[in-house]
Amino acid sequence: TMATTRTFLVLFSLACSLSLCICDDESNYGGGEGNLFPGFYRSSCPRAEEIVRSVVAQAVAREARMAASLMRLHFHDCFVQGCDGSLLLDSSGSIVTEKGSNPNSNSARGFDVVDQIKAALENECPGTVSCADLLTLAARDSSVLTGGPSWMVPLGRRDSRSASLSGSNNNIPAPNNTFNTILSRFTNQGLDLTDLVALSGSHTIGFSRCTSFRQRLYNQSGNGSPDITLEQSYATNLRQRCPPSGGDQTLSELDINSAGKFDNSYFKNLIENMGILNSDQVLFSSKEESSELVKKYAEDQEEFFEQFAESMIKMGNLSPLTGSSGEIRKNCRKINS
Repeated sequence: TMATTRTFLVLFSLACSLSLCICDDESNYGGGEGNLFPGFYRSSCPRAEEIVRSVVAQAVAREARMAASLMRLHFHDCFVQGCDGSLLLDSSGSIVTEKGSNPNSNSARGFDVVDQIKAALENECPGTVSCADLLTLAARDSSVLTGGPSWMVPLGRRDSRSASLSGSNNNIPAPNNTFNTILSRFTNQGLDLTDLVALSGSHTIGFSRCTSFRQRLYNQSGNGSPDITLEQSYATNLRQRCPPSGGDQTLSELDINSAGKFDNSYFKNLIENMGILNSDQVLFSSKEESSELVKKYAEDQEEFFEQFAESMIKMGNLSPLTGSSGEIRKNCRKINS
C-alpha cells in the first residue's frame, strides 16, 4: 500500500508533466502569439466549444446568411485593436461604439446571436469564456456549417475595455478601395498577400448591399461610366437590383453561383470578371502575384481550404489581450462595471 501510493504518485507526477508538455506544445500552435492555445478552456469550461457550435448552428439554420455575418464580425473585430471583442461594445460612458463606423453602420449584424452564445456560456461557466474567443470560435463554426474547412482555434483571448471608432474607420478595407490600399491595410496588421487573397475567399458566402457596389455599375472612376471590367450580362442583372439612387440596403449574392455554400466558386467568378465588389475583382485584375493565387484556388479547392484555415488562425492571433490584460466580460455589449 505504501508502494502502491508511491507508484500512484510517480504516475500522477508523470501525467502532470505530460499534460504540461501538451499545453506547452499547444501554446506554440499558430505562432503561440500571447500564449493562445486550443485547449485553453479544457478544464475551466470543457463544453465551451460545443455550446458555441450549437447556438451558431441554430442561428444558421434559421437564416443561412448568419454564417457570413458572424465571420465578418470576427474580421472587423480583429482589424481594430486586435481580436479583443471591441466591436461588440455599445456606446456608454467614455466608449464610442465601433458599430457606427463606415464599415459597420447598417451592415455589421449578428450581435443578437453573440448575445445568445454569451448567455449560454455564462450559464454553463460564469465569467470564464471571453467575447473575443466566442467570436473566433463562431467564425470557425460558420465556415464548417456552410461546408468550409475546420481548424483548431487557439484560445485564451481576453476582452478589451475600450473601442476605437477611428480604428474601425481607418483600418478595415472598403469595397471601393484600390488593390494597394487593401493590401496595405492587411500588411499593417501583419497579414500578407496570400492571407488577403485567401481570406477574401470568405466572400464565397453571404451578401453585399447595393451601396457597396453601386459605383461599379454607374460611376467607377468618377466620370459617369460603369466599370468595364465587370462582365456585361452580370452588370445588367445587377443594375436591375441596384438603381443609381435608392435601394441602398438591397442585397445581392457575393457569389452568384453558391451564396450559401463555402466553396471555391468565388475564385472562379473572379476569373470570369464576376466579382461583385471592386475589392474582390482587383485581386484578379491588379497584380500578377494575386491573380496567380486566384487561379490556384479556383483550380484546387483543397489548397484554398488549407490556406483559408491557416490565414484565419493567423488573423485570430492579432494582438490578443492575455494574462491579466483586459477582462472577461459578462455581457459582450458592455465592460464589467
